[in-house]
Amino acid sequence: MNQHALVTDIGGTNARFALYNLATNELSAITKVLISKHDILLNLIKDYLQAQAVKVNMACIAIACPIGDEDIINMTNNDLSFSRSELIKELNLTKLEVINDFTAVSTSIPKLPKQDLVKIGGDEPDLNYPIAIYGAGTGLGVSHIIKVNERWISMPGEGGHTELPMVSEDEDQILVQLRKKFGRVSSERFLSGNGIVNIYQALLKINNLPEEDITPDVIVKKALDNSCPICLQTLTYFCTFMGRFGGNLALTLNTQGGVYIAGGIVPRFIEFFKASPFRSAFEHKGRMSYLVKKVPVYVITHKDPGLFGAGVYLQNSLK
Repeated sequence: MNQHALVTDIGGTNARFALYNLATNELSAITKVLISKHDILLNLIKDYLQAQAVKVNMACIAIACPIGDEDIINMTNNDLSFSRSELIKELNLTKLEVINDFTAVSTSIPKLPKQDLVKIGGDEPDLNYPIAIYGAGTGLGVSHIIKVNERWISMPGEGGHTELPMVSEDEDQILVQLRKKFGRVSSERFLSGNGIVNIYQALLKINNLPEEDITPDVIVKKALDNSCPICLQTLTYFCTFMGRFGGNLALTLNTQGGVYIAGGIVPRFIEFFKASPFRSAFEHKGRMSYLVKKVPVYVITHKDPGLFGAGVYLQNSLK
């Protein structure tokens, strides 16, 4: 058996590849590729393995879409698709695991070093209870893990496509604008890179300002340097909505084991996030506020928890 396995973390925008050492639990040769419209996953993998001059006989594909038993996997936020049987045949694999990207992230949680986590409020975790994981990037991923007979079991889901409730008239106005644009408005329409832009453009319309093309990065930068009041308001709403959504997850399964925030957005502005209304929105749950106040929240700052978790998942499947 080869010591190294191929692991991937494929999101709506980027595909990440790495080699996972099954003996030492270490990642190496991490490579990020911007996904273009006509990319074929098999070709991307072959190019990666050729560049590393290695052959592998096992792989774990973590990918941002629902995973069932079907052979053909189609992504939610881009055109990438692939066939499990074709990957096994063309790469000469003896074992292939295909999992949701947030299943991978959640599988990494029990093995993440403390230096890769930033705690934001709450008590110490009680690991006899479930853990919730969510994260904003190109989309909004959600997963849970729970310990059963001393083994952590991941429970994937598509919670990012639920609705996010508004709790004030000001927030209602934002929802009205998004409803005009999308009809049904999922949580992902607020809590993602595009979600930041959606909130910003809604606020422009509410303030009778002309709509403009802008990227999430520019909005975040202008909010952090305090050069644009609408950008600052946008990022504050984003943090508030992140708190409300996380608090909903905490209540749904009583996640006294903690709530973990992954994804590429929040780690870019940790200090702003800590000072924002995030935690107060997380805890603002009426008669159940006392329960949610105890739940610790952690922001994952590990650069590649999806790749690491894919390796851990593959390793667990061999036991």
